[in-house]
Amino acid sequence: QVQLVESGGGLVQAGDSLRLSCAASGRTFSNYVMGWFRQAPGKEREFVAAISWSGARTYYADSVKGRFTNSRDNAKNTVYLQMNSLKPEDTALYYCAADISSQASSRYYVRTDVLGYEYWGQGTQVTVSS
Repeated sequence: QVQLVESGGGLVQAGDSLRLSCAASGRTFSNYVMGWFRQAPGKEREFVAAISWSGARTYYADSVKGRFTNSRDNAKNTVYLQMNSLKPEDTALYYCAADISSQASSRYYVRTDVLGYEYWGQGTQVTVSS
């Protein structure tokens, strides 16, 4: 079992920054691919960013590329999402997720599909006002 707890969400103005954190427990964190997803009211959950277990590879949705940075600290069992230049359309509930499949042990492996992640946090709300 893997437990994931997100934090760092809040209400900000357009152009501001936030840093989300996701603390993991339960299994060896360095074996996971970690992803960030978001879901706005009335919309499907969508991919935001992912990072390989080694941190050597990151991947971003086009909508956040250049504004968001995904990183991890395996010694602290924590993954981060630094969000800069926030826009009202970034408003959503943000989830972190873990992929512990055998492919996740590859140094550069990431994935973007919701169904590929086995464990999910409860989410943290990000609201960006215009």
